[in-house]
Amino acid sequence: MGRRGGRGLYVGRRAAALLAALLLALLAALLALAALYGRCRQEAPPPPPPASPAGPGRGRGPGPGPAAAAAPPGPAAAAGLGRRLPRHLVPLHYDLELWPQVRPGQAGPFAFSGQVNITVRCRQDTDAAVLHSSGLRSRGAAAVRGPLPEPGAAVEVAGLRQEAAGEVAVLELRGRLRAGRRYVLQLGFQGRLEEDLDGLFLTRYTDQGRSSMVIASQLEPTYARTVYPCFDEPAMKATFNIRIIHDPSYVALSNMPAIDVSEMKDENGSLWAVTTFNTSLKMSTYLTAFVICDFDYVTRTERGNKIRIWARKEAVKNGYVDYALNITGPVFSFLEDLLNVSYPLPKTDLVALPDFGAGAMENWGLMTFQESSLMFLPSDKFTSRKAMIAIMVSHELGHQWFGNLVTMNWWNDLWLNEGLASYFEYLGATFVESKISLDKIFYDRVVQPVLREDNEIGVRSLSESEDKIKGSFSLMSLFDSITYNKGASITWMLSGFLTQKLFIRALTLYLKEFSFSNANQDDLWTHIQMVIDAQDEVQLPAPVKQIMDSWTCQNGFPVLTLNLTTGTISQEQFLNKKNEKSTDSYNNTWIIPISWMRNGSSQPLMWLDKSSKVFPEMQVSESEYDWILLNVNLSGYYRVNYDQLNLKRLARLLENDPKAIPAVSRFQLIDDVFALTQFGYIQIETALELTKYLAREDELFVWNVVLLNLVPENLESTLKNYEVYPLLKKYLLKRMLPIYHYYAGFIHQNVDALEGDYFAQVYLEKLFATACWLGLQDCLNLSSELYAKWMDNPEYDQIVLAPNSLFN
Repeated sequence: MGRRGGRGLYVGRRAAALLAALLLALLAALLALAALYGRCRQEAPPPPPPASPAGPGRGRGPGPGPAAAAAPPGPAAAAGLGRRLPRHLVPLHYDLELWPQVRPGQAGPFAFSGQVNITVRCRQDTDAAVLHSSGLRSRGAAAVRGPLPEPGAAVEVAGLRQEAAGEVAVLELRGRLRAGRRYVLQLGFQGRLEEDLDGLFLTRYTDQGRSSMVIASQLEPTYARTVYPCFDEPAMKATFNIRIIHDPSYVALSNMPAIDVSEMKDENGSLWAVTTFNTSLKMSTYLTAFVICDFDYVTRTERGNKIRIWARKEAVKNGYVDYALNITGPVFSFLEDLLNVSYPLPKTDLVALPDFGAGAMENWGLMTFQESSLMFLPSDKFTSRKAMIAIMVSHELGHQWFGNLVTMNWWNDLWLNEGLASYFEYLGATFVESKISLDKIFYDRVVQPVLREDNEIGVRSLSESEDKIKGSFSLMSLFDSITYNKGASITWMLSGFLTQKLFIRALTLYLKEFSFSNANQDDLWTHIQMVIDAQDEVQLPAPVKQIMDSWTCQNGFPVLTLNLTTGTISQEQFLNKKNEKSTDSYNNTWIIPISWMRNGSSQPLMWLDKSSKVFPEMQVSESEYDWILLNVNLSGYYRVNYDQLNLKRLARLLENDPKAIPAVSRFQLIDDVFALTQFGYIQIETALELTKYLAREDELFVWNVVLLNLVPENLESTLKNYEVYPLLKKYLLKRMLPIYHYYAGFIHQNVDALEGDYFAQVYLEKLFATACWLGLQDCLNLSSELYAKWMDNPEYDQIVLAPNSLFN
């Protein structure tokens, strides 16, 4: 706790993280303002800057970009697909031995070797066995035993051919494998152990003042083949017996609990430890996982599931992973109870890796995380940091059902893994962090960001045909905001019009039907249809498949245009008016659920199942108090374009009584009108009409979408436009004063009171930076005060910097 009392501003450690972010924002605003004043003193304005090339797209935010609101959980490097395997052989079981030849303090280069024996069933006579292998060298002679169970039976191997381009190994046989019989493919292999964060990799770190190393794996989507020869396709599931040979000073982890640790000596007489693991459940190769480390852990047991959080010894000692431990069990139980499907493993390890290309990975029983995604300072009580950890952990726990227990047939339906996990991550996170509004955080971090991306012709659809994903396709392009955020948004909409009760009931049937197996999106639609057909509470205008295919198999999303005079609603794909060319196969038509209210009263759900339709219920009277609101609380994945009559009535309503419209709908109204302005549907004056009420807006997440649309991320870019800045200042600053002074009061007097306000912690930086940038004197004084304390008080300096030092 920092010093309190005396004159001036002092803060506790709990408040330091928020003030540190605000201080940086205010300093940046001061610099930008100084730049403006300096330039305005010049006699002539500078020439316009040259056009700069377009920058990279926005990332996600577990979401978050989104999904951890930064980049979605997923692999770090582009992965080629390689060759699809023939279906002559089906894997049943792997006996896998892996030996990374690494000693503590070793300088490298590093290597690993191993042996894999794969029991397969032959489905069609063949004289060759084809499986995936990439970057591996053979070690010893390959062999084929069988057919089983004949003792001593074997099929002679004529040769082993590696096809680097197809990422396959071909065992050419002198005999034939016969349909219906079982065989064992035996292959020794060796490879290089790199520090590139893909496949099996090594990374260095410092713990308690000494240098150390950890070996870990990241096998999604197609890196298993770089670690051991295998049938590396998600539908080719099998069980695994895994054995890891490692230095005795390290501990080895894999998907299942260790059942034995023994010793062996190599040919030089050096001692190694051998950790043997229990037989795994039936799973895909990309979910196999290996960690060899010198970490400590904390543990607890939840409903028989032994949970351990592994991390650097210093981090465990200081309690940095206690929060992750405290929430993992409750989220597991929440999902088990909600889905009515038990978690099938006896243990779960979560490992915080000092360096990890993916934000996190859902390996069954051995989840891996970038350590900053899992660690929390015990002294930091602010909700925003907890929320990000809860979201990340909940996403990976959601995968234990959606991805691990039931896996998509092929990568074209990756959204069945990532979209559903992204939906449940917010249910889990808000369950353990109940102060956070589920609706607000979901729309703010998931729906709104992807609506800004999913509006160009070149953007792909959520579900592609298998034919589009083959050859030298980069699977990593599928790990994007469309898969994560659009998948979650479509799931949210589906749950909304089905009701969550029926939706969860259908998911339970789906999970139980396809446990330890694979499914495609049609399988999901079939099980939802089964639930719909068994009740009469919810009536749909078309079969579930027809409704949902219009959202998953077609790129983009619709904009609805409402004419209040006639009650007509029409739909079209939301595209930039300057480029209306469309290449989709659905003629720009979706089957759209329309939630709506009239004059503040919720109305029965309506459906738009054609390009245009008249709804007599939506014709309004001449009274200016008669208004319509569509897509209430952003329940549907679309934008709304109101006619001028309704917009004027909504603007007047907001000025008189903003709370008459739900907060999420206010958020949506503002974001929609600015998006419609940007794409040429309406004029900017129309959009600004809906912002005149903002002096009465007290929701920070609504203010953030206003500033996102009106104020550029790079404040200095608008400083160069001397005509825009004074207009923006005059218009915006007077409307910002009430909410600015409300939160400035906390900064001046009791910043600890904001510890439970997620949106204050996330968005005050933008609000205060904008206020200073617009020249608000109180904001400039506050920034100067904070800066002076930071410069003059060494203890204050340490307090501000300490909370962030762990995560640098």
